[in-house]
Amino acid sequence: MLEGKAQMKETDMPVKMQSHAMAIASQALDLYDVSDRTSIAAHIKKEFDKIYGCGWQCVVGSDFSCFFTHSQGTFIYFALETLNFLIFKGASS
Repeated sequence: MLEGKAQMKETDMPVKMQSHAMAIASQALDLYDVSDRTSIAAHIKKEFDKIYGCGWQCVVGSDFSCFFTHSQGTFIYFALETLNFLIFKGASS
């Protein structure tokens, strides 16, 4: 497990949820090859949907840009290993 080795970049999540996000990402890296980013992202999204309710989004990669609106308290962006992880819940209109 790689827990505790993540580099936080930006977040507005509660601390407990941040820790959970990094633990799930670490778990996904244990389950899938680092090149299988789609499976890693799907694993994280499904876990968040199951625990925190539907509507979560997850982006995993080494180089990406994004622009989005999220629900307050549901955004985290961190690096783990060679990948960056962006997890958020979309804002309802």
